[in-house]
Amino acid sequence: MDVMAGIYAFLMGNIVTFILVLSLLVFVHEMGHYLVGRWSGIRILAFSVGFGPELFGFTDRHGTRWKISVVPLGGYVRFFGDEDASSKPDNAGIAAMSEEDRARSFAGAKLWKRAATVAAGPIANFLLAIAIFTILFSVYGRTIADPVVAEVTPEGAAAAAGVLPGDLLVAIDGNKIETFDDVRRYVSIRPSQNIVVTIERAGQKLDLPMVPKRVDQTDQFGNKIEMGQIGIITNQQAGNFRLQTYTPLQALREGVIQTRDIVTGTFKYIGNIFAGTMRADQLGGPIRVAQASGQMATLGIGAVLQLAAMLSVSIGLLNLMPVPVLDGGHLMFYAVEAVRGKPLGSAAQEIAFRIGLAMILTLMVFTTWNDIGSWIG
Repeated sequence: MDVMAGIYAFLMGNIVTFILVLSLLVFVHEMGHYLVGRWSGIRILAFSVGFGPELFGFTDRHGTRWKISVVPLGGYVRFFGDEDASSKPDNAGIAAMSEEDRARSFAGAKLWKRAATVAAGPIANFLLAIAIFTILFSVYGRTIADPVVAEVTPEGAAAAAGVLPGDLLVAIDGNKIETFDDVRRYVSIRPSQNIVVTIERAGQKLDLPMVPKRVDQTDQFGNKIEMGQIGIITNQQAGNFRLQTYTPLQALREGVIQTRDIVTGTFKYIGNIFAGTMRADQLGGPIRVAQASGQMATLGIGAVLQLAAMLSVSIGLLNLMPVPVLDGGHLMFYAVEAVRGKPLGSAAQEIAFRIGLAMILTLMVFTTWNDIGSWIG
């Protein structure tokens, strides 16, 4: 009974929230494709949230089949002239079309319309993230603290560099620091890398070189997170913790900044993996995302929305990877077409799609392996 109760708790507390969040992100992503495709005059055959057999749906007056499918791990918009859900062109079918039909097919649209339709999906995810962050900043504000050091951890990078309690951090690598969270955000993605921290002490500014240490931190749910630390702590007295509120325009600005920081942080993390300064086991797949969804649900709707915004950025970035099958792969094909003056041959595209599919499956297996290892561990 305990095992069954545990499985039920996991399903209800993690999977349900995960499916709801992911379905929202997929719907927004595919709606980006749909809206720009419709605007471009391309006929749309199907709009699906999920893959595989259809659970239920309806056909609108334009002939588009709107449906919910059985596997809730993605979705697709199928355009007229597509062979399948991956948007691979049906070359034989297109060749047999009339001129009128070909003009309404995806392959028959002008190059810039095809590129705009494909790019609209990831762009919609970025816009959704900005919108969510804007709402969160408008409703909740955020707690901030001044970047003043209250305590220096012995044998940390800051202690070795000569940082003292009472020092005010004003910049890192020339980038202005306004809050203590700015320090954490900058340092956390730069373990084992040389940085220069500018402090203000007794009215004088000092540049202190240091190297953040790579450490494993445990969050409130027991998840281990690898990050860089320099070993400084603030408190209420030194940092003057307070609630910062925002007007709608200020919240929008903060939403854009937050989204930008996630993008740059993601690229920095990937670079750190290749540089060997961070491990690749931080990359998570569906299981870890489902677990995080359930954990955030225990903290309230605000935490779930924050996770949704972060995942929306991740989905946008993933789809922009220059891998055939993904949006970025299609954009890569269109760039080649723009240079050559004609699209790649069908044989070359077929090989590229197979390579792309193999790459995506490999990534899914790798991240799922990480998930299982983290879950068991």
